[in-house]
Amino acid sequence: MADDAMEAAKKRLAEERKASDKSRADYAERMKGKPTPTQEENDLAVLGATFTEHEDDGSGPDPHNFSPKHLEAEKPSASRYQTRQAHTTTSHRSE
Repeated sequence: MADDAMEAAKKRLAEERKASDKSRADYAERMKGKPTPTQEENDLAVLGATFTEHEDDGSGPDPHNFSPKHLEAEKPSASRYQTRQAHTTTSHRSE
């Protein structure tokens, strides 16, 4: 019974190490590149320089940066649908 517990513990430890190694590898992949803003950009900003774009950090395109799309409804044509005409009847009597 002690051998079964030892084997189960070793198996669980191996699984945890595998998950931990994968997590570390994923983290290292995400952290590739250099920081933005760079230290040089920070130093220049302290001296009054302004930036509209930062130096490329080498990480590739931002997966969360969605380009805005200009959406506009289609112009309706007379053949696509028919509008109703509102007819009002006035029954005002002057008495």
